Amino acid sequence: MSSRSTATSSSASARSLTARTRLAVAIATAGGVGRAPLAPGTAASALTALGLWLLNFSPPVLAGLFVVLTLIGTWAAGEAEGALGGKDPGAIVVDEVAGMMLSVLAAPPTPAVLAVAFLLFRLFDIVKPFPAGRSQRLPGGVGVMVDDLIAGLYALVLVTIAHRSGWL
Repeated sequence: MSSRSTATSSSASARSLTARTRLAVAIATAGGVGRAPLAPGTAASALTALGLWLLNFSPPVLAGLFVVLTLIGTWAAGEAEGALGGKDPGAIVVDEVAGMMLSVLAAPPTPAVLAVAFLLFRLFDIVKPFPAGRSQRLPGGVGVMVDDLIAGLYALVLVTIAHRSGWL
C-alpha cells in the first residue's frame, strides 16, 4: 500500500470523525439552543414546552419520540462532552429536552399542563432530589441524561396526579 493511499484513508477517517462529532454537538446542544448566553437549560425546556404545545403529538407518537430522543441524546451527550470539554457542560441541553418531554407524557399538552410541567421539571432539575444528584456520577451520556430523566419523572408523577384530580 502506498503512503498516498494511507494518507487519503487516514484523512477520510478524520473527516468522518469530525462530522460525527459535529452531529453529536448539534444534537446535544439542541441545534445551538444550549449556547444561549443565559440559562440554556431553561431556554431548552421552554422551547420544548412551546414545541409540544404547537405540534400537539398524540400520546403514542410523543412516547416514541421521547424514547428515540433519549437513546440518540445519550449517545450525543457522551460524544459532545469531549468536544465541549468537561463533565456535563452547560451547553448540552438534550437532557432538558428529554426530561421536559417525559414530564408531560401522561397529560394533554394544554398551556396549563405545560406551564406546571415546566415549572416542576425545572425545580426538580435544579434541586436534584434523590437519586438525581448521585446519578450524575455515571459515566458519559448516561450521567448527563439520567438526572434530567429523574427530574422529568418526578414532574410527570405530580402532573399526572394534578391532571387526573381535575386540577389541570
